[in-house]
Amino acid sequence: MKKYIIVLVVAIVAIGAALVYQSGSLKTNTSPGTMQTSAPPVTTSNTGGMTTGTVIETMNSGGYTYVHVDTGEEKIWAAGPETAVTTGDVVSFAPGMQMVNFESEPLNRTFDVVYFVSEIRTGAGGVGGEAQMPTGHPQVGSGDVDMKNIDFSGIAVPSGGKNIAALYAEKSSLAGKRIVVRGKVVKFTAGVMNKNWIHLRDGSGSEGTNDLTVTTDAVVNIGDIVVARGVLTADKDFGFGYAYQIIVEDADVTVE
Repeated sequence: MKKYIIVLVVAIVAIGAALVYQSGSLKTNTSPGTMQTSAPPVTTSNTGGMTTGTVIETMNSGGYTYVHVDTGEEKIWAAGPETAVTTGDVVSFAPGMQMVNFESEPLNRTFDVVYFVSEIRTGAGGVGGEAQMPTGHPQVGSGDVDMKNIDFSGIAVPSGGKNIAALYAEKSSLAGKRIVVRGKVVKFTAGVMNKNWIHLRDGSGSEGTNDLTVTTDAVVNIGDIVVARGVLTADKDFGFGYAYQIIVEDADVTVE
């Protein structure tokens, strides 16, 4: 009987080890530049949802600052608008968009996990100056842009296309179909998830149905009138608060 119990315990341990190994293997198969929405959020070391820690490594690239932070519980990478940070500084930031196996071409480096945040503040609890995005780059996750001085007159619906309000109204029937839309660029963010992110408006719709997010390889400027062609996706949720009623991914964008 004693021998039987020992054999049984060894078998259980072996099975457990195999499961752990399998689990670890699955985690390493995440493709480069994708978002791990099922992973736990950033560990916070103080109240208010902020993460605070000591910078143990930092570098700048393309208008962004990357910081490797030791929170006392774990070591994590975060990237935000270019900020004056040195090793040994204490920094704080709010939870951001998690990227797994993120490859930075300018740095020639792949990060196992990096969190893109709207700002990096020096000092515990966010004490210190706010970081600013480089010229022409709105903050990641920033709020609505002031539309008071933007003129949307003269933006015609393209041939065979629809205006932005109609895309929202008909999203159920248009989901998965190729659409064409014309609009004015009101936000532009480059190099997030290996894509450029554009927000378009054409004067149609109301709050919540007047702004279309488009991802593309094209580079545009705020104020450009563009025509975007691509497949519309409805109810896209990237996690961490980045959810869209409609979005056009990997679009062909032409500046007029």
